[in-house]
Amino acid sequence: MDFPTLLARFADAVRSNDGAGLAALFTPDGVYEDGFFGPHPGRPAIAAMLQRFHDGGRDYWWEFTEPLHAGDLGYARWRFSYASRRPGAEGKPVLFEGISRFRLQDGLIAHYFEVFDRGLALAQQDYPPAGIASVVAKAAARQNAKPENRAHLARFEG
Repeated sequence: MDFPTLLARFADAVRSNDGAGLAALFTPDGVYEDGFFGPHPGRPAIAAMLQRFHDGGRDYWWEFTEPLHAGDLGYARWRFSYASRRPGAEGKPVLFEGISRFRLQDGLIAHYFEVFDRGLALAQQDYPPAGIASVVAKAAARQNAKPENRAHLARFEG
């Protein structure tokens, strides 16, 4: 399947809460590394994560633009929107933009990773500042714990 078709199927599965369909786009041991919820390895975890999306929101729309694909890598910009189901923010529209990286293997996604401003999404749901700080701190800890980032931080130790 070509990369634009993969993106369209990915977005449609998210919109329609088709966990099995989204998971089928991944290799059996593929990882969906979500910007809020962290990594989800394997198809069952990916399908469960999508249900978690829909438990917290409704009326999803994921629009991929500017897709680029070379070898086993694909990138795309996106806009993502939904109506919140969060208590106290029910029905509030949430929109944010980001960029995704897809590591591909035999036409399937081996690893999905995204970059976006978590604070924008949370602020639109009236999250308290302490809640936003907590989410961002967890994301920073996940980022800084990655082995490939260790050299950047090690130079400040000692």
